[in-house]
Amino acid sequence: MMDEQLGSGMRQEREALRAALGRVGVWSFALETQTAAEEREAVRRIEELGYPALWVPEAVTSREIFSHASWLLASSERLVVASGIANIWARDPVAMANGWRMLTDAYPDRFVLGLGVSHAPSVARRGARYERPYTRMRAYLDAMDRAASSAPEPEAEPRRMLAALGPRMLELAAERSLGAHPYFVPVEHTAFARSRLGPEPVLAVEQTAVLETDPAEARRIARLFAVDYLQTTNYANNLRRMGWSDQDIAGQGSDALIDAVVAWGDVDRIASRVRAHLDAGADHVCVQVVSEDETDVCLKELAELAPALLSL
Repeated sequence: MMDEQLGSGMRQEREALRAALGRVGVWSFALETQTAAEEREAVRRIEELGYPALWVPEAVTSREIFSHASWLLASSERLVVASGIANIWARDPVAMANGWRMLTDAYPDRFVLGLGVSHAPSVARRGARYERPYTRMRAYLDAMDRAASSAPEPEAEPRRMLAALGPRMLELAAERSLGAHPYFVPVEHTAFARSRLGPEPVLAVEQTAVLETDPAEARRIARLFAVDYLQTTNYANNLRRMGWSDQDIAGQGSDALIDAVVAWGDVDRIASRVRAHLDAGADHVCVQVVSEDETDVCLKELAELAPALLSL
C-alpha cells in the first residue's frame, strides 16, 4: 500500500509539472549577458508573450544558479524558472538541497531544479576531476535526499529533473526525479529518451532555433552555436549513439547534422520541428533562439514565434 501511495504521489507531481511547464518554453544563455535591470525587462517581456517556462544554464562562466533563478523569479509573476542545469560540481549536495528548498518555499511551484554532471573540460576548470558521472550523480542524489535543514520544509513539493542523454542517466532520471532534460539533440533522440524513461516521467527537450530562411546564412549562424558542442565528448558520443558518423560530427558538422540539431527557417518550419519533438514523446520543448550576436536575447524572434509555438 505504501509503495502504491508513493507511486500515486509521484504521478501527481509529474502531471503537475507538465501543466506548469506547458508544451513550449524558452531556453536562454543570452539572458545572463544582460545587466540585472536589462534581464528583468527581458524576462517580463518573455512572460508577456505567454511563454510559461524559462530555462537558464550554470556553466563555468555563468551566474550562480540559485541567485540567478531568484532574480528571474522575482522579476516575473507566473513564470516557471528551471535550471538547465545546476552543476553538481559547483556545490556540495547539502548546499544544493538547501538552495532548492529555499526557492521552492519562496516561489511555490515556480522553480524546477535541473541537475547535471556537466562535462570534463568544464569540471576541470572548477578544479575538480570528472569521473564516473553516473555513479557520482547517484551518490549526489542520495546525499541530497539525506540532507537535513533547520528551516521549515516548503509546503510545495520541490521539483527535480536530471540532464540526461544516455540510457543509464535517462533511467536514473526516471527512478530518482520527475523526469529528464536532454540538450542539443535531434528528434530521434526524443523517441529514444521516451522509450528509456517510460510513459510517466516528464521529458523536457531543448531545441535550438535560428529564424532565418536563407540556408547558407542559417547554417552559418547555427554552426557558431554548435561547434563547441560537437567537440564535447558527451554530446558527440550521443550523436554517434543516434547513428551519426564521425565524418558528420567532425569540424563544424555536416549540413545534415546541423539541420538535425538546429531548427532553422521561417516560423512554420521551426514550429514543425518543435511539433516533431512533441510527437516523438516530449512533454515540453524549450526553444533556444540564437543569432550571430551571443548577447541577443532574441525577443523580436520570440515574439514572432510565440503565436505558432504556443498553439502547439
